[in-house]
Amino acid sequence: MIKLLGTAHPIIQAPMAGISTPALAAAVSNAGALGSLGVGASSVDQARSAIIQTQSLTHKPINVNVFCNAPPRRNRTIEAAWISHFSPFFDKFGAEPPESLNEIYQTFVVNEDAFRMLLEVRPRFVSFHFGIPSVEKIAAFREAGIKTLATATNLQEARAIEAAGVDGIIAQGIEAGGHRGMFDPHAKDDQLGTIPLVRLLVRKSRLPVVAAGGIMDGLGIKSALEQGAVAAQLGTAFILCPESAADEGYRAILKSGRSGLTKLTSVVSGRPARGIVNRLIEHGEAGAGLPPADYPIAYDLAKQLHAAATREGTNEFAAHWVGQGALLAREFPAAQLVKTLLEEVAGTNAPV
Repeated sequence: MIKLLGTAHPIIQAPMAGISTPALAAAVSNAGALGSLGVGASSVDQARSAIIQTQSLTHKPINVNVFCNAPPRRNRTIEAAWISHFSPFFDKFGAEPPESLNEIYQTFVVNEDAFRMLLEVRPRFVSFHFGIPSVEKIAAFREAGIKTLATATNLQEARAIEAAGVDGIIAQGIEAGGHRGMFDPHAKDDQLGTIPLVRLLVRKSRLPVVAAGGIMDGLGIKSALEQGAVAAQLGTAFILCPESAADEGYRAILKSGRSGLTKLTSVVSGRPARGIVNRLIEHGEAGAGLPPADYPIAYDLAKQLHAAATREGTNEFAAHWVGQGALLAREFPAAQLVKTLLEEVAGTNAPV
């Protein structure tokens, strides 16, 4: 996998749309690991700009992650009920609840402009979340010299990834923060932990497997490698880096004891995702029998509510995505964090 990654070390910084930045990705790559940009929620122009900026900061490989979810299924009745459920909070914060909700970003599977842009700027890696694009697009990336990775949460998804010609599998355990990479969010979730999933995919797949989910230090990386993973992907571990885009509220709650209480829920965005429990999640979950609008339609409401709440001085309606190991987060510059992780893997430094 080191040969495949073109990196010195078997560590990937998770893409984390909204949190990753060119400065973070470049610092990680310059330190010998693989830095990533999450552009799934960006416009094509925003994504192009971020990739080019990152490429100007490092000549090392970088990974660009896109969302391959199915287009949302619009249901105006469900969407209206979802707005109504949260309307009291808009009233509380002196804001008008939205009359309707929007598809705030387009899935990569139908976004031809994004596909052409990636072929143009040619990051070393493109990774897929929520599914995979067509085999024709995957082949086009290969012909352009771009390696591909895709997230799997179970064996069936891993087999689809392998059959499509993707170069490697990111095995995302249930411990992971942020959105589950499930191809079908309505399907039964096996909820496999990172280690059992890695072992399963290492035995059942011919592709290299990257471990992801709940890994916060060098001992976690070493454990994943011992189970047969060829690299480990860490997300929450990098949120407190000064190079990340996390705001002060996000950083404060991650450094507090509250970061130990996380929940996997669909009520924020319309797809299962793990974040720190707050008023947004509690109220969404309290709507017994009320399904959220489809992804990313529900996310439009959550983002609007968060903006209204922030104007009134509360951070209780933000999406603070973190994994189950969040209490182990450390506040280091990205390059220092990579160095520390490697020392822990080598056993020359105990995790602190």
